[in-house]
Amino acid sequence: MSENTWTMRALDKVEKVGNKLPDPAIIFAVCLGIVWALSALLSNVSFSAVDPRTGDVVVVTNLLTGDNMANFLSRMVTIFTGFAPLGVVLVAMLGVGVAEHSGFISAGLKRMLDSTPKALLTPMVILVAIVSHTATDAGYVLVIPLAGVIFYAMGRHPLAGIAAAFAGVSGGFCANFIPSAIDPLLQSFTQSAAQIIDPSMQVNPLNNWFFNSASTLLVVSIGWYITDKVIEPRLKNVAIDGNKEEIPRFDELNKQQTKALRWATFSMLVGIVALVAILIPEASPMRAPNGELTSFSAPIMQSIVPLIFLLFLLPGLVYGYVSGTFTSTKDMIDAMTKAMQGMSYYIVMAFFCALFIDAFGKSNLGALLAIEGAQLLKTLQLPSMVTIVGIIFLTAFVNLFVGSSSAKWALLGPIFVPMLMQLNISPDLTQAAYRLGDSSSNIITPLMPYFPLVVVYCQRYVKSTGIGTLLSLMLPYSIAILLLWTVFLLGYWALGIPLGVQASYVYPAG
Repeated sequence: MSENTWTMRALDKVEKVGNKLPDPAIIFAVCLGIVWALSALLSNVSFSAVDPRTGDVVVVTNLLTGDNMANFLSRMVTIFTGFAPLGVVLVAMLGVGVAEHSGFISAGLKRMLDSTPKALLTPMVILVAIVSHTATDAGYVLVIPLAGVIFYAMGRHPLAGIAAAFAGVSGGFCANFIPSAIDPLLQSFTQSAAQIIDPSMQVNPLNNWFFNSASTLLVVSIGWYITDKVIEPRLKNVAIDGNKEEIPRFDELNKQQTKALRWATFSMLVGIVALVAILIPEASPMRAPNGELTSFSAPIMQSIVPLIFLLFLLPGLVYGYVSGTFTSTKDMIDAMTKAMQGMSYYIVMAFFCALFIDAFGKSNLGALLAIEGAQLLKTLQLPSMVTIVGIIFLTAFVNLFVGSSSAKWALLGPIFVPMLMQLNISPDLTQAAYRLGDSSSNIITPLMPYFPLVVVYCQRYVKSTGIGTLLSLMLPYSIAILLLWTVFLLGYWALGIPLGVQASYVYPAG
């Protein structure tokens, strides 16, 4: 398979620039130092920007004074432990970890793909890939190679299956009709950023759920068309020259695993039915005092993360014990431990991120940047939709160099969210635009941690596969997803369809 020269040159440049960037944790540490320095330099400068929270002119606080540094050191531990995204992710991952390491999630994905008619194989692969986001890395390590195996077993080109699954797992990363840990994770960053301008601002963890659910159908449709009409015809003459002995086999579930999956799925359904039964009565303790379920004061809205934990823990345990994966309570604890081991890097990054966000807010630099930036945008008099499109494309570009979704939003959120709030654009809409841009370019950056792994999956079937080969396969998906998903968001917005629970398009909400 030939690779375009311009493609390889572009890839080389991206890789060269990306490799020069420090680790995200170091970026946050450097940003913390920059905030300290700027706070000292600008603390004696008079600004005309008016703080909407107080009605007073914005004054930058010097964080390098003796008192402020002493206060910072005395609060360092509580700044970290009180960092909202930290608890959100860790609690959710405890439950997801049990479901993943017991084998429940992989068994469910296998069964879904195994029972799919050949004519619907492509959309089902993409749909399963999208759903796999719920289990963090399961899509990359299970669904993508499995898709290649299934396509190969059905006489279709395996690279087309890998490309379709990669498009679903990574290109459609923020399209999912099942709430997952990524929802409250991004929401917590959004809320922290919004409170730079409005300390009383509350953002619902499911603020993009309706839009993400509708986007699932869009991403599946785009991926289906690109795979069957563009990618597979292009691969028609590409010979499969991999070592057949190294090509993995699609192993069906045995009787014990099938039985375990049946009981685990039943237990999950029982849990959901029980939750619904608790929510139905008007006097339900999960409702707000006024009887609403979607109010911020409703316990159900404050329990999204614990519910994710429980609804994965229960079937994970059932599957583990019935299948024999778990034989004692120690196995459950080991599964949770493995899940936490996988989050160790995130914890380190969260430490520096928490310190940066706290300093950014305390210095008033965030408010100043948001207000001045908003004034600039108002001067340009760009329509709100043009501004949102700009956010989407800027995020897609930044994503080529900084892979972590949460790390990017931790950096960009404190700038984008307050700035657009000053233009009467809600944090909910800004977050939706960010998620769209973040997803669309995942599949064309070699700096994405799993990109080289996908190249290896392809090499099992076509030995000559390289980074340029995979890029050429994924570029049509990326462009189509970015453009059509952007149009979809604008149309969704124009029709006024709710983005999610307690979400709005404007700030303050009308």
